[in-house]
Amino acid sequence: MTQPVEINFTDNAPDKIAEHQGRVALVLTATDRLPGKLPRPAREAASRALASKAGQALKPGQVMELAFPAGMEAESLLLVMLPHDATQPEARRAGAAIGAKLGRGHMLVMAGAHKLSNDVALGLALRSYDFSAYHTDRDDADDAARPHVTFLVKKPEELARVAADAAALAEGVFFTRDLVNEPANVLTTTDFADRLHAMEEIGLEVEVLEEDELQALGMRALLAVGQGSESPSKVVVMRWNGGGDEAPLALVGKGVVFDTGGISIKPAAGMEDMTMDMGGAGVVAGVMRTLALRRAKANVVGLVGLVENMPDGKAQRPGDIVKSMKGDTIEVINTDAEGRMVLADVLWYAQERFEPKAIVDLATLTGAVIIALGHDNAGVFCNDDAFADQILSAAKSEGEGAWRLPLGPSYDGLIKSRLADMKNTGGRPAGSITAAQFLQRFIKPGQPWAHLDIAGVALPPSATDLAPKGATGWGVMTLDRLVRDQFESK
Repeated sequence: MTQPVEINFTDNAPDKIAEHQGRVALVLTATDRLPGKLPRPAREAASRALASKAGQALKPGQVMELAFPAGMEAESLLLVMLPHDATQPEARRAGAAIGAKLGRGHMLVMAGAHKLSNDVALGLALRSYDFSAYHTDRDDADDAARPHVTFLVKKPEELARVAADAAALAEGVFFTRDLVNEPANVLTTTDFADRLHAMEEIGLEVEVLEEDELQALGMRALLAVGQGSESPSKVVVMRWNGGGDEAPLALVGKGVVFDTGGISIKPAAGMEDMTMDMGGAGVVAGVMRTLALRRAKANVVGLVGLVENMPDGKAQRPGDIVKSMKGDTIEVINTDAEGRMVLADVLWYAQERFEPKAIVDLATLTGAVIIALGHDNAGVFCNDDAFADQILSAAKSEGEGAWRLPLGPSYDGLIKSRLADMKNTGGRPAGSITAAQFLQRFIKPGQPWAHLDIAGVALPPSATDLAPKGATGWGVMTLDRLVRDQFESK
């Protein structure tokens, strides 16, 4: 997997800054506060830059770059504005601005005693992600050319201890991004399951349920989605037991490794992006990796349904009726509304087997949520106001956009079927809501549950504050924060 950039912390000592040949980033709390350790010619150049109109307009988290600063051997000096009262998202954006200019080789970040240095480091790590597995012109064999970062700070040992959890979080985000970025000819259902099974090495308990077991369990809705594919459908269960005997939090992810739409085939334009339709399962996997790496004091179970939705002589058809594990029947109106059928069976299985304290499912479920919220916010649907508030608070604290959308019995009429208990789609009106309403039918009374539709945030069309263009890993930080704040023993 793609590894986060190596970051070390050392004493706030200015030795040989003038001779440093890579890049140097200077974290500033104000435009008129340059450290004396900076060589005098570089100080004068930086002072002039900061006094300029562009320098005075710098906002928290923004960067000004000086190429080949006078009096230094560095190829550039980055002036990073971050006041003492900056927020955590601003500090992470500051780090991300540095990470976007990381380049190759060694970078020095002069952060001094800034209280948000750890968030700067996390932002740097997240933004420096580079999925280059298929670029044949890249040569990473030269250790000297690999990017690595040294933070010059006060109390480096204390910061390094705090940064260990941030490193686990970054690795979880990277794991998710790698999964979402992988092409479908590589990330088959079998390869996906193998990557999750390999996380037993870091302490997770991992179980892979094959098609015969799924058939015996009655997961006919899930199996119907994958029956036109050569890749076998699977359910993977990952368990982290770090919190004693209490019931776990259950995380459930949609893992459609490629979605053609099936017989209701999608238009060719843009279909290549459907390699990301396993984004919900990717987030669940990344969260579970983070929890194991940081040895979280919580019980969490992650379940992902892995299928491929292909057109074939064996594929399900519009008009088919299938019975779910719960026993409800579903009329298939559109085979491209497949993710909710996968989730229906896995949600029911999670409740039957684990009796969880709460459930969160994640899925790149509907294009309708993009129409409603664009690429800045995930849609949050929840049957419990207190639980919804906890999720929204976690998302806000981690700087990941989330917005609550409604549920209600008035939407049930849109998925009413003449022939079965329900239809798998209600059409275009309120498309993301009727999808959530469908899922709610597979949630037991009294079971706290939230559905996160991440179709707009998993693979946005351009770079974000903390990620280059491509997969973002949205949700790993939010759910890790939710576990820390609400499910982890203190």
